[in-house]
Amino acid sequence: MKLFYGEIADDKVIINAEEQQHIVKVLRMKDGEEIHVTDGNGALASGKLLIEGKKAGIEVSEIKNNLPGFNPKLHIAIAPTKNIDRIEFFVEKAVEMGISEISIIVTEKTERKNINIDKIRKQAVAASKQSLRFHFPAINDSVKLSDFLKTINPEHTFVAHCHKNLERMELKNIPQMEEITFLIGPEGDFSEKEIAFLAEHKIKAVSLGNQRLRTETAGVFVAAWNYYNMI
Repeated sequence: MKLFYGEIADDKVIINAEEQQHIVKVLRMKDGEEIHVTDGNGALASGKLLIEGKKAGIEVSEIKNNLPGFNPKLHIAIAPTKNIDRIEFFVEKAVEMGISEISIIVTEKTERKNINIDKIRKQAVAASKQSLRFHFPAINDSVKLSDFLKTINPEHTFVAHCHKNLERMELKNIPQMEEITFLIGPEGDFSEKEIAFLAEHKIKAVSLGNQRLRTETAGVFVAAWNYYNMI
């Protein structure tokens, strides 16, 4: 399946401008080839490619709406790494495994304060198309940890940290729920002050095993765990 991104409204489908350029100049697709277009919100249009000069369109044969998404919905709030390539790796793999939402959180030990969110969003779209997702994940703007906690339901939220002297539950003991949020700390982990702050907000601590995982590895691990539990 050749999947592209665009707008779908009723029976009208418009392929994204950058996607059109990719179809014509990079892929050099031919008029009449079968293509599929998703809006990233659960709609999928199928049909034949229409090439008009440098523009690409679709002769629609079928549109499917309200295609099923992922259950449970996973939201990972992760601190950016100093080397941004590592966060980009996490985003790509987590998107492939069905993550629903990603937030970038700024913590006490966060070294990288500025993130190109638009670039991250484009990578999420690319990974979504590659893995044939019809529901694209939300990529939120950077936010301070304290502000992020104002937006979540603590009953469905967990924090993974490496402080072995503090109480942590096993990942396997988390009950099934339709929506779940995980907080992943920066290089050097959350501070004990932040962990105490999270505990005050009724955020439960979780262990990801005996090994100390890097930030992006922890994020991928949680995404894989959720992917395994999908129904």
